[in-house]
Amino acid sequence: MRFDYLSLTGILLSFVAILGGQLLEGGHIGSLLQLTAFLIVLGGTTGAVMLQYPLPIFWQGVRMLRWIVRPPQYDLPALLNNLVTWSQLARRGGLLALEPRITDQKDDFNRKGLQLLVDGVEPNALRSTLWIELETRQDNAKRAARVWESAGGYAPTIGILGAVMGLIHVMENLSDPSKLGAGIAVAFVATIYGVGSANLLFLPIANKLKQLVQEESVQREMYIEGLCAIANGENPRIIEAKLRGYLGSPR
Repeated sequence: MRFDYLSLTGILLSFVAILGGQLLEGGHIGSLLQLTAFLIVLGGTTGAVMLQYPLPIFWQGVRMLRWIVRPPQYDLPALLNNLVTWSQLARRGGLLALEPRITDQKDDFNRKGLQLLVDGVEPNALRSTLWIELETRQDNAKRAARVWESAGGYAPTIGILGAVMGLIHVMENLSDPSKLGAGIAVAFVATIYGVGSANLLFLPIANKLKQLVQEESVQREMYIEGLCAIANGENPRIIEAKLRGYLGSPR
């Protein structure tokens, strides 16, 4: 798995810009650190998201968070070379010549597809079987990515809720000026936490994950097309020319 320095740089740049702006205006970073506001926004947002999604989807979304800095590696040129090589082997020795390659596949989707090919499944049946699994996996992964999109939707509202709570605290203590500062601080900082976490973290994370899910789907689509072409007995050069179109977009 590769390390995504751009994502990490983006996160750091966002926080440096916010905190740097605070310092340039003569403020103090400590004034943005409010445990009460943090608990309100983080706890409220997490609870709302947990209410919205079933536990398996919620945990899948949490586990996918590591993709932000260590995204899965999709090597389409290497996959193209494998499929062309397999087509040449199948052309010379038949589909059974590919059987030793099944155990080399680390991904269970790839193993299943190659096993179906070796078993002599008809191309249309092979395509429909793998497409059903592809669409199911893609749908589950996109739902998991939307966990973070939902968090980005709830966080600003929870931040406003925290602001209102802080103002209520202020109104209750108008007779005691020593308590007004803390209440006002919680009110404004909760709004900053809600809006900031949504737009600097949650929504970008959701969009990044959806992009990675799409990349995974493209790789699997290419794999399905290659296996079906081999099953149809197409010429290896034709297969290579057909699949090379998947390499056009930058990754």
